Amino acid sequence: MKKFLRRFFMILKWLLIVLAAIIVLFLIVRFIGQRIYDRTPEGGINETLYVDINGTKQWISIYGQDKDNPVLLYLHGGPGSSTSLYDYAFTRKWSDVYTVVTWDQRNCGKSYSPDQNDTTLTYDLMMSDGVEMTKYLLDYLGKDKITLLGHSWGTYFGCNLILEYPEYYECYIGTGQLVDFYQNEIAFKEEAAKWVGNDEEGRRLLEKLNIDDFSTEYYMARNALMEKYGYHMLVDGTDYNLIAAQIFNPYYSIGDFIKYISSDFSVYEEFLQSDEFGKFSLLGKTDYQVPFYNINGDRDYQTNYLIAQDYFDLVNAPRKKMYMMEDTTHGLLESKSEEFSAIIHEIAQAEHQGR
Repeated sequence: MKKFLRRFFMILKWLLIVLAAIIVLFLIVRFIGQRIYDRTPEGGINETLYVDINGTKQWISIYGQDKDNPVLLYLHGGPGSSTSLYDYAFTRKWSDVYTVVTWDQRNCGKSYSPDQNDTTLTYDLMMSDGVEMTKYLLDYLGKDKITLLGHSWGTYFGCNLILEYPEYYECYIGTGQLVDFYQNEIAFKEEAAKWVGNDEEGRRLLEKLNIDDFSTEYYMARNALMEKYGYHMLVDGTDYNLIAAQIFNPYYSIGDFIKYISSDFSVYEEFLQSDEFGKFSLLGKTDYQVPFYNINGDRDYQTNYLIAQDYFDLVNAPRKKMYMMEDTTHGLLESKSEEFSAIIHEIAQAEHQGR
């Protein structure tokens, strides 16, 4: 028995030594990778900071290869779905033509704080956050106007900001364009019924889509349908290593990862089901005073690309153009970041020739 215990503890000791060595090696590699991605381009900018917005601390990163470039503010989706875990991996692909600002909107990502969980989100509050952040960037970066690029919920948010405050913006770019949430969900259920056909499992999921009750069960069934029939965001994977992007993220400490994982999203779930969220609908709002661009996937039913196309046709703007990425779902920023970046460069060239 003593021999067995001695042998057991010896094996355990070596296992712990090996585990410790692996952890140390991981931390060293992560540290080196973070330092590489934390470099500031010569003549450029690489900053992170918390901005005081309406009584809260909201986190932004600013990265660009030339400080003289125009500024682009990226609005993530959700609402409340911060992408700061990895979004530097695709937004930096535009940093040669734009100074790119990524923003974790209130109470999500690196802007999350439990003391905000009792705050009721409203249309006016979110709009106030948006215009205050815009004004801050104009002043901080010394610009007269900026470009907005929104994804999913970010398109809802971005369009309303530009419609309400056109004096602060020079261009709008929407991807995964959302036009009207309620209309979008009706269209999703109709499309999903075509995928399901006579499949019993699919029919059971379809029955859970109660358009008048956007509960957790609703979204679980919705996501399961997209997963089952090949329409989910990352059906094509990513064209960069998503895991490596998170490991080497220069902006995230271990504590930030823990905070991200443990965040309470109930305040955004309530917002999504509220009448306040419905106020962002773009139905009947089609007159833009800035150029209007859309980049959508032709297999995107999370935000229905056909509804987005119909809305685009109605838009009045100084210039407008629709880019339709073939065989692409809602995760085009991750799955086809290179193709997306090429479109951003084309837009930048069209908008800023002669600068």
